[in-house]
Amino acid sequence: MKTRRFGRTGLEVSELAFGAGYVGGILILPDDDTKHKALRRAFDAGINWIDTAPLYGQGKSEEALGRLLPAFAENPYLSTKVNVDDYKDIRGDIERSVHASLKRLRRDSVDLLQLHNRIATESGGNRTIGIKQVLDQVLPCLERLREQRLARFIGLTALGETPCILRAIESGRFDSAQVYYNLLNPSAARRMPAGWTGQDFGGVMDACKRHDMAIMNIRIFAAGALATDARHGREVQLAQDADLDTEKNRSAAVFRALKREGETRAQTAVRFGLANPDVSCVVLGLAELSHLEEAIGAQAMGALPPESLKKLEALYASNFA
Repeated sequence: MKTRRFGRTGLEVSELAFGAGYVGGILILPDDDTKHKALRRAFDAGINWIDTAPLYGQGKSEEALGRLLPAFAENPYLSTKVNVDDYKDIRGDIERSVHASLKRLRRDSVDLLQLHNRIATESGGNRTIGIKQVLDQVLPCLERLREQRLARFIGLTALGETPCILRAIESGRFDSAQVYYNLLNPSAARRMPAGWTGQDFGGVMDACKRHDMAIMNIRIFAAGALATDARHGREVQLAQDADLDTEKNRSAAVFRALKREGETRAQTAVRFGLANPDVSCVVLGLAELSHLEEAIGAQAMGALPPESLKKLEALYASNFA
């Protein structure tokens, strides 16, 4: 598998990263034999990054990795996250979360520790934290943990209010960002036509590039809407101005326009992410072993070709008509 530069960190990471999240659930819901097979296949394919979080299965994802990874000779890069819940004790909340994650992972440190909260003007519900608290309290705490070598690098999740996300990135103090980017909403990487609607993440990738931050492409399947019309009930919409019905309709319009043969919808979605050279890796949410095989096959096919990208331009301009 090809590797890509992970920003200014000096790391070279596989184009595909193994997402151990709740929506896919492959490291949370199946038995350990299935989980082991998924990790074995990922390593055999050359995947060298696993991304998890304490919120994934309420710790079950991290526990599974702590239990299973010692059985493998491979030593993949590992990232986890912290979600601030106690705004009155941000430092204590972060430190408790990190030590609990390390205990579940059975590790002394992780390669990347990321802020999981959405970033907005003010702290509030829906896992949102205010930008002032991010800059004045969260960042110094994450930097302190990095100095203590509990994490090699620190990152953020680029969700919430776009102007606030940009302020956090422009601080120049984060090493990486998880960026929402897919066939239905590519706004993080480009200016969208006037007819397009949806949350505008405009400028996010350019800001990351200015500070040589790694870009982890998340939600490549748009909570599954791009990969399949089947629903499992674990779908969570992360971008503003998005709902599953709208995403389903837009997904149908995408595949009518592209009319790609010889590959699945999920493979087309992955190849779209790989077509952006600024993306450091595409983080895959997986529910079944077959989904992993699809993604590995997509990576082998390479990036989506220019003629497909041109068709998408017309689709965005028409607002998916």
